[in-house]
Amino acid sequence: MWLVPALVVALPALLSLPLGRYMARVFDRPHPVNRIERWLDTGPQSWRRYALSLLGFNALVFAAGFAVLMFQHLLPLNPDGKPALAPSTVFNTACSFLTNTNLQHYAGEVHLSYLSQMTAVMWKQFVTPAVGLAALLAVIRGLRGDPDVGNFSLDLWRATVGLFLPLALLVGGLLVLGGVPMTFEGAAKLTTLDGGTQEISRGPVAAVVAIKQLGTNGGGYFGANSAHPFENPSAWTNVLECCCITLVPMACVVMFGRMLKAGRHACVLFAVCGLLLVAFTAAAVLLEAGPNPGLAGLPVDQSAGNLEGKELRFGPGAAPAWVAVTTCTSNGSVNCMHDSLNPLTGVVPLTGMWLNCVFGGVGVGLINLLVYLVVAVFLAGLMVGRTPEYLGKKVEAREMKLAMLALLVHPLLVLAPTGLFCQAGWADASKNNPGPHGFSETLYEFTSASANNGSGFEGLADTVGVVESEDADLKDDAKRADRLAVRKVATAWDIATGLVMIVGRFVPIIAPIALAASLARKRPTPFTAGTLRTDTATFGLVLLGTVLLVGALLFLPAAALGPVAEHLM
Repeated sequence: MWLVPALVVALPALLSLPLGRYMARVFDRPHPVNRIERWLDTGPQSWRRYALSLLGFNALVFAAGFAVLMFQHLLPLNPDGKPALAPSTVFNTACSFLTNTNLQHYAGEVHLSYLSQMTAVMWKQFVTPAVGLAALLAVIRGLRGDPDVGNFSLDLWRATVGLFLPLALLVGGLLVLGGVPMTFEGAAKLTTLDGGTQEISRGPVAAVVAIKQLGTNGGGYFGANSAHPFENPSAWTNVLECCCITLVPMACVVMFGRMLKAGRHACVLFAVCGLLLVAFTAAAVLLEAGPNPGLAGLPVDQSAGNLEGKELRFGPGAAPAWVAVTTCTSNGSVNCMHDSLNPLTGVVPLTGMWLNCVFGGVGVGLINLLVYLVVAVFLAGLMVGRTPEYLGKKVEAREMKLAMLALLVHPLLVLAPTGLFCQAGWADASKNNPGPHGFSETLYEFTSASANNGSGFEGLADTVGVVESEDADLKDDAKRADRLAVRKVATAWDIATGLVMIVGRFVPIIAPIALAASLARKRPTPFTAGTLRTDTATFGLVLLGTVLLVGALLFLPAAALGPVAEHLM
């Protein structure tokens, strides 16, 4: 039961050391090294120009993805004749893959053409983690006092071509060897034993799965994501894909220490994140080892734990380990049904997304942790009566305002729309479960959107589907009216979560870049006996306590209304 959880935590931690050193060498080169880099390098940028370049590029990415999805029925690489998606689903999907969230209000093999999968989905899965990594690079340069924060286009190119492309080629090749399909042929049409016909969807699956894991994307080629046997054929591919989730986020911490020449400080950050990841993984495995309370009193053998909604090929520990890893790192891919988790187990993925800094998404996870770190430094400074300092720079009112903006936008985007949907009745109209479990479904959806995670608790009727549906074939007026009512609520989910994903992505990126640039302009302060060291175990405990305390204050009431209440019932 513990072998797979141990492997998916330990292996990427070991591999992150050489990868992090490689990333530091690639991204810290002072000058362009080839013709393409010389063309892209338009010169050093201030934080404002860097942020505007980042936002401008993302606007173009959104427009391109929206156009491909909107007109996929008219474009090539559509051998199965997929129709156009509903406009609200197009908007939601374009926002989702723009923000590295990959929340899917559609089923990939049902709704998307090959061109949509390769461009509106897979291409974004390369560039959006590269955007997050570029933002981290800008923050690092600001923290070490560089006069500028780099060049966005150059950082984006190096991240895409120097890191994600070679890693994806390697992992994609391994997945093909493991049995994951890679083809541009249409669905396979087979004759069953009773003489009927069956269509089996396939396509360029290995290419999509490789980058969905490495880039903390999570968008599955199939609706069942990594629970589908074509995305995850064996126990070997299960371990490989799960290890890829945390590999680059862990390497970002190593790169951070190398670029700042603060190895001991990076070790403290790595230890804090590692401790939380181990705790969440162990909690998920232990809580799922108990029986499903919904089956109490029935003649069902539950000695192996809660097996509902699990992929039994991989053993009882594989699914809860994936649950913890995918939500700690804002990956969002799944190999089991989160809706089937035991009530208290549901707290684990929610907490991972609420904190949103346990390694987190590529680049942005460490940025979120640094925001908590600034808060921890500020609180420690208040306790000892000194002006807070971080890396030799004073943390003052401007920096704290930016830190609190980045920190508080996340709970606001989770709790406010959850309350709105519950009050307006839209949650009741779309959820399939009553009481606290139904509330957890609503809470999880907005948590996943705001944390740019993309996993789903499921159970929500939040899929509009395609423009041409079976609604026209319904002869019963009452059934047609019910179907239209469901579609209206699903449209509300599309628009609301799309807006939450956009704000939840870019505010927590731009504010820390401005914070780091503000620190860069300050004169270094001399290190004295009263300076708070950030490379000790004591500071690690302060940071850990700050993360847990702030997270508990912000989200504990919501947890009490959802999974905790369900457990007590």
